[in-house]
Amino acid sequence: MSFLPKPLNKTLNSLSILASALRHFTAQSATAASKPFPDDPTSAYYDELATAAGNSGDLDAFRDLLNKRIEDGCFNTKRTFKFLTNTSSINDLIPTLSNLNPGVTRKSAFDSLVNRLCRLNRVDDALRVVETMVRDGTFSITASTFYPIINILNHNKSVHRARCVVDLMAGLGVRRDLTVHNLFLMTHCSAGDMAAAAEVLREIEGDGFFADSRTFDALVIGACKTGKVEGAMVLVRRMVDDGVPMLYSTHMFVIGALLEKGCFEQTVKYVKCFGGKDKALDADIYGCLASKLAKLKRVKEAMMVLEEMKQRGLSMGDKLKSFYERNGA
Repeated sequence: MSFLPKPLNKTLNSLSILASALRHFTAQSATAASKPFPDDPTSAYYDELATAAGNSGDLDAFRDLLNKRIEDGCFNTKRTFKFLTNTSSINDLIPTLSNLNPGVTRKSAFDSLVNRLCRLNRVDDALRVVETMVRDGTFSITASTFYPIINILNHNKSVHRARCVVDLMAGLGVRRDLTVHNLFLMTHCSAGDMAAAAEVLREIEGDGFFADSRTFDALVIGACKTGKVEGAMVLVRRMVDDGVPMLYSTHMFVIGALLEKGCFEQTVKYVKCFGGKDKALDADIYGCLASKLAKLKRVKEAMMVLEEMKQRGLSMGDKLKSFYERNGA
């Protein structure tokens, strides 16, 4: 949708919009405004302009950019609110977002702001934004709005408060989804609290969900953290049998746990079992194995893995290349 009633052409229309949106920008922004507005702007391009608008304090221009970027199919990213710092007030920003085009444009902006505030560990401000979203009433709040809040609270070991956020969701009629469950599951498994993890699994089943890659990833990590490598291998076999894709992190934890147990041959067999299907994955798991063997001073085994990487044409990091060259390649 155009801001002009009858645009002469796409380039002229975009230039007119840009001139309006950037009228109070800094000198850096003025330089950018003198350049032709791209026919196909990207999210990164809009993020650059949004940062300049935010840094200059021109919230009217910032509002216009947020409206226009969604019209151009350039959705907000984690960099859209990059200009916010730990000391930045959101008192003026919230009313600005409340005046955005209703629907997707407004909700996307609010969600991005919540995400940025959580990255800055400003949970109370993030919850203030949620309150505004509730009062707005022009869109439905979804569970995804709460992901960053629950994640940072769990990361800060404030599990009880994270549970209170889930209660808040329920009060708003927002059903917790599998991602919410997985955030709690990962927290408990990373801490080695498998009793609490088992309770989360019961909640997952009770809510009618099935385990996905992140569910299994958390459980594998929990098994490895508590020294139950055999249990981790059972979970891996279950994933293979059920056709659940494995995350890179799942492989890394299994490799590390096997090596800690001194199961060098079994670790090599594990890597070879999953090799040959995805070259990027091969480079990661073979590289991970070689790096860990090198740190354990298992030079012979590390060199065997690196030789196979070379034969397969897999890329090596600088440290592995240096190790390979130093040890007689």
